[in-house]
Amino acid sequence: MKFSTFPTLANLTAAIALCWLLCWQPTALAEGLPGSLNNRVAAFPNWQRKPALGDTRRDLAYPDWMAGTWHVTSTLTEMAAPLAPEIVTPGYEGNRKYLEKPLEFDVRFAPDRVKLRGNLPFGALTKPPVVADRQFNGENILRAYVGSATKLRVRVEPDDPNQQATVLPDGRQLLAVVTARGGEVVSDRDFIGSELVTQFFRTKPEIYLNGVETTTAYHLDAPERVTAEQLTAVYLSPKDPDYFAAGDQPVALYRYDLVLDQVSQ
Repeated sequence: MKFSTFPTLANLTAAIALCWLLCWQPTALAEGLPGSLNNRVAAFPNWQRKPALGDTRRDLAYPDWMAGTWHVTSTLTEMAAPLAPEIVTPGYEGNRKYLEKPLEFDVRFAPDRVKLRGNLPFGALTKPPVVADRQFNGENILRAYVGSATKLRVRVEPDDPNQQATVLPDGRQLLAVVTARGGEVVSDRDFIGSELVTQFFRTKPEIYLNGVETTTAYHLDAPERVTAEQLTAVYLSPKDPDYFAAGDQPVALYRYDLVLDQVSQ
């Protein structure tokens, strides 16, 4: 899919949400109330508030079976605006063009041989954890949305891996900051991760910001295939004039089906 102009806010918001899905996963997989995220997935789209998650001091760690390069097919299958027509987020209607239209891109995961960031939950580790190649994944996902000919750059802060910036040639920038994360192990073939991200879309002379939740249920189908259900919710920031009317209720909801086929280990 290619676009003749620079990416819109709708393009970037959808892409950044998926970037966090495939570039970040919580290490605190055993934290939180048992069954809480599993119940949240089952309750979609009847969400009334944000999830209760932990802090971001711990960096991501994937199961060992996620190591390698994967070809991803992502399909938007459901979208809703629970507070419409009174409150509808910018770009919501524009996202309808993605319904039932698969997007494809590659992502990569590998053992972190540089350093172990934060306190990992798996006890005494004898080998480095599997982590995402955040820049590689972020740029591939964004280009699937905005077109491969668009010149963009994804930057992950080396000293603060909770921040990711997307810089466009015209000077616009989308900064995504993880504010909370948590997770839940359902079985040895299933786990659920959830993150809350604050997005700052900087354009002259204004800054637009909102909150995005990405809650994802992963299932290991086979050694070389993973399927996932990604549930994304958009929340208004306290600076939005409609914030007090919406509160912590989501103003936009999206459901994606993901298939990850391993290309190489």
